[in-house]
Amino acid sequence: MKAWKYDEYGSVDVLKLATDVAVPEIKDDQVLVKVVAAALNPVDYKRRLGYFKAIDSPLPITPGFDVAGVVVKVGSQVKGLKEGDEVYGDINGKGLDGPTQFGTLAEYTAVEERLLALKPKNLDFIQAAALPLAIETAYEGLERAKFSEGKTILVLNGAGGVGSFIIQLAKHVYGASKVAATSSTGKLELLKSLGADVAIDYTKENFEDLPDKYDVVYDAIGQPEKALKAVNETGVAVCITGPIPPPGISFLLTSDGSILTKLNPYLESGKIKVIIDPKSPFPFDKVNEAYAYLESHRATGKVVIYPIP
Repeated sequence: MKAWKYDEYGSVDVLKLATDVAVPEIKDDQVLVKVVAAALNPVDYKRRLGYFKAIDSPLPITPGFDVAGVVVKVGSQVKGLKEGDEVYGDINGKGLDGPTQFGTLAEYTAVEERLLALKPKNLDFIQAAALPLAIETAYEGLERAKFSEGKTILVLNGAGGVGSFIIQLAKHVYGASKVAATSSTGKLELLKSLGADVAIDYTKENFEDLPDKYDVVYDAIGQPEKALKAVNETGVAVCITGPIPPPGISFLLTSDGSILTKLNPYLESGKIKVIIDPKSPFPFDKVNEAYAYLESHRATGKVVIYPIP
């Protein structure tokens, strides 16, 4: 089968499209998925740059966490999925703790059943692929912060893949009393359309100097020290890019298909929308260009690869 892989850590130039890769064997608790679409995430390129060498799987590595596709084979212990099911998920259970050597940027990928959910009926494969890692990260951070109805939240990088879901979950699922978010000038209207009550242009004002303080500040960009300055007396900050001092929480996502299943009604009702970057989808033979674009930090929403042969 065709698959993208790299034999050494480094820049986007180490990525090569191979045509002779073996289709992965499945374990008893796994299904084989024919990949229809796959989404890129910043964790992919940080991994490729060697940031997580110490806990990574051996080289060569086929990158990719997010998948949407069709089940073509099931292991002997699989109970809830069958051949022909349209599914989506983040195929790495423990984020960066030994992520799989064989990711989603391939014609086929092997995935544990518990990491997948049935694709929402109203979404196509491109939209579904854009969801798992980002929406599960947004959800897990809100849960860890004990976010609940009536609370206030500030989202840093509200127009990004994770940020766009934090705004929507906080507003439409949890019932936040006030959602504020930061972005550049051109993306302020997008923040409001997602449910932000206050859109802050970080090119014109420093959010940490503004008088409003929040129950939760969700840092989806990597500004932990500033994030803490916007927290109120009883509040907490959540950071997904690295360590943060108290009262901050940092975490790496634990992938779980049941979260996607739980959020499916909000996706199928249209309450939560998927934001796909206007340049997407990139075709399968342009994965290196798609990563270069993602690494330029200019993307709005998610960068998706489709079609996959």
